[in-house]
Amino acid sequence: MNNWIKAALLEVQEYMRMVGRAARSLVTRPFYYRDIIDQLNIIGIGSLTVVILTGLFTGMVLALQSGMTLDLFGARSMVGRLVSASMVKELGPVLTALMVAGRVGSGIAAELGSMVVTDQIAALRALGTDPIRKLVLPRILAGLFMVPLLTCISVGVGLLGAWIITSTQLKVASGVYWNSVVGGLYIQDVWMGLIKPFFLGFAIVTIGCHVGLRTSGGTQGVGRATTNAVVASSVAVLVVNFLVTKALIFLMY
Repeated sequence: MNNWIKAALLEVQEYMRMVGRAARSLVTRPFYYRDIIDQLNIIGIGSLTVVILTGLFTGMVLALQSGMTLDLFGARSMVGRLVSASMVKELGPVLTALMVAGRVGSGIAAELGSMVVTDQIAALRALGTDPIRKLVLPRILAGLFMVPLLTCISVGVGLLGAWIITSTQLKVASGVYWNSVVGGLYIQDVWMGLIKPFFLGFAIVTIGCHVGLRTSGGTQGVGRATTNAVVASSVAVLVVNFLVTKALIFLMY
């Protein structure tokens, strides 16, 4: 038990050291702009398809289930209000983050883990290049920028999918649906949906980088690191989402 606690504290310490070094690299030269652009493409454009599909079918099934429930109260026209509040505040950010964690978190851990076990990280250090500045910082910046953008796309597509189901299956007029969507949102809800993805994206990318850089044990270690990165980042998404939601409710409502 004591060894487990020591190992956990060591991982937390190394994680905080990596984040601190990345923060210092953000305000000092040199900057690797090409790497940042590459990561924006990998994390953002590469995750676009899965995020769109997730948002679309989440919005559709949410409208379908909500319509059946609201029918019991004769409030089918309020489907848009329920869908918009759920997608913007909670489901959009969380499901997008989970999809990115599964795709990007595992990819980062596998890529960096492979570089560690093949001594490419050691070669970078031997050439005078800081691996944190070269490999970690571009991924963190890309995650901070692209996860909120992907969340906005997911929410928009989700509302569109809900509109399709509402108008075709539930037979609610399009104008009624969209008026209900707008009426169900408050500015605090929008801010919550925009702020949370920054924290979720940061958690996903930093955990993936940390697990990747701590890889050991050859190719088997890379496999373990990939699995650990997905599990840890997915759990972190849920925990961070709860903590940030609680803080935002306290500050804004």
